Amino acid sequence: MTRKVLITGGAGFIGSNLAHHLLRETNATIHIVDNISRAGVSHNLNWLRGNASEPSRLEITIGDVRDRLLMERAVAAASEIYHFAAQVAVTTSITDPRLDFDVNLGGTFNVLEAARKSGHHPFMLFTSTNKVYGNMSGHELNASPTRYDYKGISGISEEHPLDFHSPYGCSKGAADQYVRDYARIYDLPAVVFRMSCIAGQQQLGNEDQGWVAHFVYSALQGNTVVIYGDGRQVRDVLNVQDLLRAFEAARVCVTRSAGQIYNIGGGAKNTTSLLEHIANVESITGKKMKLVFDESRPGDQLIYVSDFSKFKAHTGWEPNISVKQTIEHICDWWEHNKALFVDGAGPVSTETDALLRSALPLKSA
Repeated sequence: MTRKVLITGGAGFIGSNLAHHLLRETNATIHIVDNISRAGVSHNLNWLRGNASEPSRLEITIGDVRDRLLMERAVAAASEIYHFAAQVAVTTSITDPRLDFDVNLGGTFNVLEAARKSGHHPFMLFTSTNKVYGNMSGHELNASPTRYDYKGISGISEEHPLDFHSPYGCSKGAADQYVRDYARIYDLPAVVFRMSCIAGQQQLGNEDQGWVAHFVYSALQGNTVVIYGDGRQVRDVLNVQDLLRAFEAARVCVTRSAGQIYNIGGGAKNTTSLLEHIANVESITGKKMKLVFDESRPGDQLIYVSDFSKFKAHTGWEPNISVKQTIEHICDWWEHNKALFVDGAGPVSTETDALLRSALPLKSA
């Protein structure tokens, strides 16, 4: 059977990388649904069109997961669903919690209901977040001059208690519980990935989302970066290519992965603090970064490191690409896509995206 893949948010960083991989390495047909609300993403659609040797294999719909009827039409033909469409910033969720709720929870519910009503039980993978674990204040930390580390553990497993800090944590956490329950109640082969920091090529990072790439672009363009807190905050970083392998592992091992929740990230071997990341970026780019320090933001975690041992036990997957290699990949992508960044100010505006959109052979929702 030909795989029929629906990717919500498929014009974004993760979605476009997945679509590109499927177009190049499989015979799957790809249907992308995206509202093109983020600056620069139309570039990703043009990139995908240029890599589709058979144009009939790629369908693009400008639409929103909040549109229930659109989701029912899109899901009807899908054998696989990768649900990435989301409001992605903690800061935005705090200033506009209604939008965050409607997109992240309401949109996910629309996709789940469409899958249930379709009657053909498509495989579904939903990307959640480490923010569902809150600030994890119960863990003791060691503090060195450049980073925080856990005392006594190497990372956070799926057994860690949920603690939804921020509206974003609430909406994504509630959504991932819905996905898990639809797998149990309606026999939907759905998998939840609670992800740490994903980075790599095609990432249009900014201050609110995609900080690994944001730091790189800021160094290359001479822009100032604001550090919220003391800079010793730690995250594990996973290269997007390793994430694509994890998607495939979950699908291939669906008899084991269906109904499961997994913490997915670079793990203890691929951690970096903000200060360490700055040092690596400066070393790799040869540029001295401009920094300003400010107070910590609501919802920020001092440290989060994924324990992905459950997923490794179920599928055999583990990351292959280091943090430094990921920085190098981002630098190389920027060198070939400087035109996306206007006067050093970041990705092209949504107005430019609207012009690009008019040149794309897109299907309107």
